[in-house]
Amino acid sequence: MQIALAQINYIIGNFDYNVQKILEAIRKAKKVNVDLIIFSELSVCGYPPLDLLEHRSFVEKAINCVHKIASECDEIAAIVGAPSFNPNEKGKVLYNSAYFLAESKIKSVHHKSLLPTYDIFDEYRYFEPNEEFQVADFKGKKIAITICEDLWDNPPVEYALGRSRLYTLSPMKELLKQHPDLIVNISASPFEFNKIEIKKTIFTRYAQETKLPLFYVNQVGAHTDLIFDGGSMVISPKGRIVDTLNFFQEDFKVYHFEEVVKDTLSFNFPHKDDIEQMHDALILGIKDYFAKTGLKSAILGLSGGIDSAVATVLAAKALGNEHVKVLLMPSMFSSEHSVTDAKELAERLHIEYHIVPIQPIVDSILHTLNPLFKDLPPDVTEENIQARVRGLLLMAMSNKFGHILLNTSNKSEIAVGYGTLYGDMNGGLSVLGDVYKTNVYRLAHFINRDSEIIPINIITKAPSAELRPGQKDTDSLPPYELLDEILFRYIEQQKSLDEIIADGFEPQVVQKIFRMVNSNEYKRFQTPPILKVTSKAFGQGRKMPIVARY
Repeated sequence: MQIALAQINYIIGNFDYNVQKILEAIRKAKKVNVDLIIFSELSVCGYPPLDLLEHRSFVEKAINCVHKIASECDEIAAIVGAPSFNPNEKGKVLYNSAYFLAESKIKSVHHKSLLPTYDIFDEYRYFEPNEEFQVADFKGKKIAITICEDLWDNPPVEYALGRSRLYTLSPMKELLKQHPDLIVNISASPFEFNKIEIKKTIFTRYAQETKLPLFYVNQVGAHTDLIFDGGSMVISPKGRIVDTLNFFQEDFKVYHFEEVVKDTLSFNFPHKDDIEQMHDALILGIKDYFAKTGLKSAILGLSGGIDSAVATVLAAKALGNEHVKVLLMPSMFSSEHSVTDAKELAERLHIEYHIVPIQPIVDSILHTLNPLFKDLPPDVTEENIQARVRGLLLMAMSNKFGHILLNTSNKSEIAVGYGTLYGDMNGGLSVLGDVYKTNVYRLAHFINRDSEIIPINIITKAPSAELRPGQKDTDSLPPYELLDEILFRYIEQQKSLDEIIADGFEPQVVQKIFRMVNSNEYKRFQTPPILKVTSKAFGQGRKMPIVARY
């Protein structure tokens, strides 16, 4: 028996497009005599459809599309993902389902049992958990069909993810009672820093413990802030990864079931270190945000600092240099190096740039406000005016020419509120909002791995907002190496103040950072969508009250 994995980049709600991609893969598989082709979770409608699932017409259209796909499955079987209606009067209206298609019809429907309700996931909002288990019979083989989280019930894995055990049910234990011959897992698992290794642990352990081959198909592509890395896998009954499909791009491969069982296949595995994965994920996130919304061009403020430099390079790689524009907006506090560094980067990237000095605009605003400010001494107000003038100019260019403003703030700054609302926090998409400052530097070094794209002075100079004479980020913040260590423990690991102090950090420093993080939730509430690359990104995955005292 030949089995094909189809790793496809879907568009949420674009049924015609998704069905076309699925049918193209099925026809391609037929030409090479494939018996079974497997697609990812909710492939027909795209994942995650969120509250579109509350529209009955949306679900009905998805199911109609499944029937259309089934009509093509005359000489081949397919497993596709789509919602289905719950026929029971009690419980949620829908199931998250895998449809087994053969003989030009829907042969069986298999529902997801373990519904994640942590981080960005909220599947119990829409779906009823499955409690009935059946294998699919095909060509003398019994297939245990599982959906994503259904294989994430392993306690050691949950411990590695830093969470307590969520589930009391193991779908595979139930399916094993029916003596399956292989495991299929259709998934829509978003990319996270270092999560790829966790996935390998989950699937290799399941294959080894059950002594069954495992075929895992993951969605690829980005949907707003979520990036899906692909990396579908085939694993032998010995727990050896037979093959891995490409990361961050569509892929299609065919495998002989008997050879997987015998563990006689040998493939090259695509290997990328963590910062290269992050680099590729961010490029895919930018690319798909524009492609799937029909947007064409981006604009950024290029300051001569590390954040805007890295964001600009990523945008140019994702969209092409002809679709990226930048403004250089020096003030009286901008160093000459900042302007020349920014100009040099723009010229190296062959992107359009304009130098627009902001000091005359700032002076005009201060003159207008002088009767109101009277003789009060300058403070952060004047600094924020500069940032907001830059934001105003960038948004004016966005309005006039249809460019989408990309926000360049990093996660360290967003965490502690080191940014100006309606100024440098403007944007339609946040490129680096889930990337700590120390990792921004790592990205810069990776970008420069073969040649100097980002001018070395941008990387080596002390970071500064350049909003007052001689200003350095360390005037307001601890060194980023220290800050990021504490932020990671607080945000990703969710450690308490006392636990972080016990890790060896100065109490006063930890207390200051806690205050800064907790008092700036109102700013984060107004940030643009942030491309998620860690286990706990600001946005829908970290829900904190604005008005609270804790």
